[in-house]
Amino acid sequence: MKKEFSLSKGKAMINFSAKYCDTIEKILESDSFRRVTVTYLESIAKRNTQNYKRLVSIYEGDTISELTDKMVEVLKLLTLFHREEVIKIRCDYEPLLSDPDWFSALLEDFYAFWRRLERYSVIQNRRNTDGLAQTSFIDANHKFTNLILELYRKIGRNVLGYEPNVFRQVPAGVNAGVILQETLWPIPKGYEILSDIPFISAIVMDSPFISYPKKNKRDGIFQETFVNPMDEAYLNRDHFFCYPAKIGKLTAFLYFHRDLMAHGISLSNLFEMAREEEYVGRKPDIVYVFGGRNSNEELGNVFYDDTKNDIMLGFVPYSDEIDYFGYMKKMSLTLHNLIMIKRGHLPIHGAMVNINMKNGKSANVVIMGDSGAGKSESLEALRSLSEDHISDMTIIFDDMGFFTLENGKVMGYGTEIGAFVRLDDLDQGYAFKEIDRSIFMNPDKTNARLVMPVATYKEVVKGYPVDLFLYANNYKVLAEGEPGVRYFKDQNEAKEIFRSGKRMAKGTTTENGLVESYFANPFGPLQKSEDTDKLLDIFFTALFKNKIKVGEIYTQLGVPDKEKSGPRDAAMELFKEITSL
Repeated sequence: MKKEFSLSKGKAMINFSAKYCDTIEKILESDSFRRVTVTYLESIAKRNTQNYKRLVSIYEGDTISELTDKMVEVLKLLTLFHREEVIKIRCDYEPLLSDPDWFSALLEDFYAFWRRLERYSVIQNRRNTDGLAQTSFIDANHKFTNLILELYRKIGRNVLGYEPNVFRQVPAGVNAGVILQETLWPIPKGYEILSDIPFISAIVMDSPFISYPKKNKRDGIFQETFVNPMDEAYLNRDHFFCYPAKIGKLTAFLYFHRDLMAHGISLSNLFEMAREEEYVGRKPDIVYVFGGRNSNEELGNVFYDDTKNDIMLGFVPYSDEIDYFGYMKKMSLTLHNLIMIKRGHLPIHGAMVNINMKNGKSANVVIMGDSGAGKSESLEALRSLSEDHISDMTIIFDDMGFFTLENGKVMGYGTEIGAFVRLDDLDQGYAFKEIDRSIFMNPDKTNARLVMPVATYKEVVKGYPVDLFLYANNYKVLAEGEPGVRYFKDQNEAKEIFRSGKRMAKGTTTENGLVESYFANPFGPLQKSEDTDKLLDIFFTALFKNKIKVGEIYTQLGVPDKEKSGPRDAAMELFKEITSL
């Protein structure tokens, strides 16, 4: 990022490396402050608010630019003088300041507009700084927040003539900041447009981080293309960032457009950020361009197996339709799963936990199911219901993992350190317990989501033997006294249920009603179903040969009025099964 400041689609980016305002005077004199003021006035003019009507009536015939000049000038004066003194100095501002209550309300509206923007700070790091850049960056963000609060309070005090009784220490500066690093890696031929795009080496966040993406659902599946989308891709390098991620045991370079910055920041709660020594000068396993452009206007959300360069490539073209974290997360996992299938491992769309009981027993439980099946919800219910009996509960994966065969034993590994869960389906108190470190998305809408860290990377990639493998059935209504878990007698019956992937759609995608998805996993296995079929034969044979319990758990998450009680009942049944292992 070269500009001092950019404001696009409700997202403000402040380049601290280009210019850092460390005084109130510098803020008010900056082009950035003028730009925010212009945008605010344009927004109230578009809505024709009462505040705008009054401004226009006071300064009839003034353009937005002229109104901006007056607003900036009067705010400068109000940082030095009381309202009455400003009127004496500049009598032309008397109509604007004659009613202190109205002008105070105008300031509150302006301040609220600023705080509704997604606000990010950026610093370009230089090498060999011994960590000073990170320390200074955190301090700079903190000072900037206090400076904005001081500006707001000083003007408010000089307008009304008295101090407030309540001081709210809200995050008035930036919501998040990133340190950018120039990074060299062996860029293959055809990928040159990715050169000079800075890598994120550190992120600082004011929690809770709340964003309002334009979409709250994901639509369709990712299709394979047999022509490299990078051949006809183009992008503005100054508008892109790269998050170097560790997805399972793979390294991924996830490039995203600045208008999708909230999703890039959210990656820090989902995937472990790779350290510089793990990716500098090395070719990644995965490259994903999120929000690029392509001269082929019919190109959809695609992946390409670049066997020539040994890179699994994802490409999702820029549009408002993809402004949803699911497109960032699920394509990244699709690319991971495609590589796993090629290596003979079986991707699992589900949740896995290592449970240690106070009586000394332990179990590694895997619950598989597509989006909204109730896998995570059942495990969270188990955690809350069984605190008196469970000593430790370690999450291996919350959404996507994979099985490997090691010495004939089925082992489970994870891919993510975080969870991307529906706020609607969590216990009401649970989300608030995690509020201090969570990232919330559209909390006021249906399918509201939060991204929160749930595991350490060390645990995710450690590998655990599978003891219990269950399919999450969210649509069957249980009769009174009917058990919540059923086991399969043979591998053919089990394979048929798991392979069909039935579930009641929960509104997490654009699907409705009872639907099927191959192996409950449209993120790799569906696209490579023939290869996955061979893996299903191998892994289900191994599961039954090793006498691993394979069955079905009835979460009832898709049953009306059972959204909370269903997973809770399933958790109780699961608890009984674990104690009997």
